[in-house]
Amino acid sequence: MPTIGTGIYSIHFPEKQKPSNPNAPTTTTASKHLPKSIQVLEIGGSMAPLWRQYFEDIKKLIYVVDASNLCQISAAGVLFYSILTEPRLQKVKILLVLTKMDYSYRQMRNEALLMLQMSKLQKQIRQQVQIVEASAVTKVGFPEIYDWLQRP
Repeated sequence: MPTIGTGIYSIHFPEKQKPSNPNAPTTTTASKHLPKSIQVLEIGGSMAPLWRQYFEDIKKLIYVVDASNLCQISAAGVLFYSILTEPRLQKVKILLVLTKMDYSYRQMRNEALLMLQMSKLQKQIRQQVQIVEASAVTKVGFPEIYDWLQRP
């Protein structure tokens, strides 16, 4: 079931903490080159016809696919392709998140990527797409998503 509606969130990253011992390493991975916070605009799949009006000034895009629902993966692939071909998004960094991997069986990732035609797409598109498996239940993939968000 696609996300319904929209949401705007701010994510604040921890600042680098100064160690009491100057020779000790810092306690976080943040650096002066990384953003201190980012704004996330969530626009659910049911609002796909409106997506185009939000494509200005986008630097990063996270596209989430429910990998536990094979019936919707092909439809998600069509929408994903329409995003990849959008002229205003040719320089955007893209993270493809395959969610609900805890509900999936071992080959689900490969089947999802096959249904999304990722090997074919990656040969044809300009954008670099990073793929992450994630689960809200087991927290698998969260560190990778968090790191991707912090990269410039």
